[in-house]
Amino acid sequence: MSSQKIKILSVVFGLLIVFAWVVVTQGPLAPVKITAEKVQVGNLANSVFGIGTVKAQHSYNLAPTMTSRVKSVLVDQGDSVVEGQVLAEMDPVDLDEKLAGSQRVVEKTTNVILAAEAQLSEAQSRLKTTAATATRYQKLSENGYVSQEMLEAKLHEKNAATSALAASSANLAIARNEYARAQADTRGFGKARAQTLLLSPINGVVAARLVEPGSTLVGGQLAFQVFEPNNLWVETRIAQQQAGLVRVGQVAEIVLRSQPHAPLMGKVERIDMVSDAVTEERIVNVSLNSAQASIGEYAEVTLKLPELNGTRSIPSAALKRLDKQNGVWVLQAGKIAFKPVKVGLTTMDGRTQILDGLGDDDEVIVYSQQALRAGLKVKVVSELVQR
Repeated sequence: MSSQKIKILSVVFGLLIVFAWVVVTQGPLAPVKITAEKVQVGNLANSVFGIGTVKAQHSYNLAPTMTSRVKSVLVDQGDSVVEGQVLAEMDPVDLDEKLAGSQRVVEKTTNVILAAEAQLSEAQSRLKTTAATATRYQKLSENGYVSQEMLEAKLHEKNAATSALAASSANLAIARNEYARAQADTRGFGKARAQTLLLSPINGVVAARLVEPGSTLVGGQLAFQVFEPNNLWVETRIAQQQAGLVRVGQVAEIVLRSQPHAPLMGKVERIDMVSDAVTEERIVNVSLNSAQASIGEYAEVTLKLPELNGTRSIPSAALKRLDKQNGVWVLQAGKIAFKPVKVGLTTMDGRTQILDGLGDDDEVIVYSQQALRAGLKVKVVSELVQR
């Protein structure tokens, strides 16, 4: 055999060896590369994440009680106000005249009462005098000193005085009733006049001004919104699956959209009793102390939950679902097998609690080049390189 043929055969043989090596190690006959991790036992840090909106714990909507025109507006959005401060005044129309008229009626009825009391006093005095005279004439008539006609005249005077006393008492009662009615009218007009002034109920800040002088508002139409800037919280939506671990007083980290690089600390103040059946979320209110937060601003909230001690956990990526069962692929003597597991909570750092199905020495497959099946040849590598 010539040397040239030997060289050709050597090259062909070498190519066959390279081809075989590629087929066995890199081609379809090559084992599937995987990454694996042993089940970890220890403390499992847990937290819950939610998106919320900054709101005031206590806000007040101010509106007129009746339809009227805005006479003047004294504050603007962002102004600080104190309790009782006038924010706006509605046009009182004729309320001032009605109030003045009712006050004059009160003064008049006061004088009427004084006159009725004087008349009553006079009637009482007259009745006392006529009653004494009638009694004396009664005794004189019994002894025959006066005639029957004179006695009847004195008795008539007594009856007239009694009737005058009753009339005076009735007039006094009427005058007092008129006085009470006039006072009620005055109070009513006074309250109606007071309602033309929109007053701040708290020491706070004007969050919204929705009126201008000259505009007409119907009763109940919002004019101002006032809130306490030092009492803000984030109305956070938490998935119902995770809300069961949330408790009042737990610490929270808040990241405002306007301050993404300056996390703020807060705590759970209230957990709403009613969940949203549509979004399957529950409202958790987290306190926020920041003068720079704006009402309605979005915020990301992370709630710190108690650690789970002495629990098994695996990377969440290792958890698979096969034949309607949650489970993991495990390495057993160089082979792989699927094990159903019972899982608990999943943490934000990508770990899942294992309640049952795995032992402390089990090694689970986290990532693989392709879908796994029982009996497939695998090769454990430190990491998978994306091609």
